[in-house]
Amino acid sequence: MESLTRTITTTSTDETFSLGERLGLVLEPHDFVGLDGQLGAGKTWFSRGVASGAGVPLEDVSSPTYSIVQTYSGRLTLHHADLYRLATEADLFATGYFDLLESDAAMLVEWVSQVPGALPDDALSLRLEVPTPESRRFEITARGARAQALLVRWLGP
Repeated sequence: MESLTRTITTTSTDETFSLGERLGLVLEPHDFVGLDGQLGAGKTWFSRGVASGAGVPLEDVSSPTYSIVQTYSGRLTLHHADLYRLATEADLFATGYFDLLESDAAMLVEWVSQVPGALPDDALSLRLEVPTPESRRFEITARGARAQALLVRWLGP
């Protein structure tokens, strides 16, 4: 399957939030965004930006580390999952995760590589790295037609 890749570096938490917000503005139902990176890399802060761009009030957004999945209502429904505490596909199945993939919502999943099988074939994957305490580097890969279209809507051709 063909993929598109991009690399973006932000130099502040405000830029990281804004990058997420711009993604949230162009999300459509059935889009899938998977995030990975070390603890403290900014996955949840970026996710808050995505939710804000999707029209979700910031006071409604929290890290789903313990609840596993939060569902938000904005200009579209956004399922926000955190797989940090899961280890197997059976764990994931028990959360109703695979049913959520079929819903008319966008999916935003932190720690997506934590569970084999969590990342669909057509997905936008972001790996966050921490080059300096203030900056974040986003290694972005879009696999599949839907994810590639999302990447172009978000960052241009």
